[in-house]
Amino acid sequence: MAASKYEYPRLSRAEIITTLAQLQIANMMEQDFANPNPDFISELYTHLLKHLDFLEEENEQLDFEAVSHFDNPELHMESIRVIKLYNRIKEVMTILECPRKFTLADLLTPDPQRTELFMGSILNFVLYREGKLVEISNIGDEVSDLEEERMKLEENEIPQVKSEISNLNEAREREMAVVQEADAKVAELRNTIMFLNKNQMSLRTTLKKLKDKAEEMDSKISNAEFTLSQNAQENENLRSKIAQSPDKIQRALEEKKLAREEARKAERLAMQTFHEKTAQLEVYSKVYCRRAG
Repeated sequence: MAASKYEYPRLSRAEIITTLAQLQIANMMEQDFANPNPDFISELYTHLLKHLDFLEEENEQLDFEAVSHFDNPELHMESIRVIKLYNRIKEVMTILECPRKFTLADLLTPDPQRTELFMGSILNFVLYREGKLVEISNIGDEVSDLEEERMKLEENEIPQVKSEISNLNEAREREMAVVQEADAKVAELRNTIMFLNKNQMSLRTTLKKLKDKAEEMDSKISNAEFTLSQNAQENENLRSKIAQSPDKIQRALEEKKLAREEARKAERLAMQTFHEKTAQLEVYSKVYCRRAG
């Protein structure tokens, strides 16, 4: 059998008397326990069970009809009432898991100690139930407060929150358009970077070719300067021979002069080409530096 939910040993007589008075069930005194009166004890059990809603209101009319065929039916009515009360008390004691079994003698010839035990058992449950009813009442009050708070939320805060959520959704849709536009720009920039990278590779190739051409031009200029130097030396030699053969030397001088003019033209052309290539090289170098930066 499962352990009892109620405290044993039982309440003391003083506690029973005080509890009955506080609950306004009955006014009992110490002598009622010392010498229990069957009628008083039966009435006390009846009030206790009614207080707990364990005993229905008696339907005396039905009981009288049931015993009307007997002699002295009023005597049988009292017996039926006692038997009904006894059976109900026994059921309650079973429910309360009382350590003693309630008998008919406890109702007809009550014993002080046993009466104290059974009264204490019932009152233990009464106090237990009263405490639970208070807890339930408090819970009911809390539920009422929560329901009232819920209604206030539904009337005031929830519509406001819904409005804020709607505004946030609209803002998110607007931001999505901005994000999509930004994604398109990023894609465009990536394509531009790829194009610039390809162009940078092309510029590097062109720059290398220009450097090669510049080196080639430097070599040609050096050769032209060497040729001019040789021509100048030959002119000096020719001038020294003018006195010995004027006509021949004059012709040779004119030929050398013509060759020198042609060399100077070639030199100017080479310098002009060099400067053009150098300027072009600087332009490509600046463009390259900007792309690399």
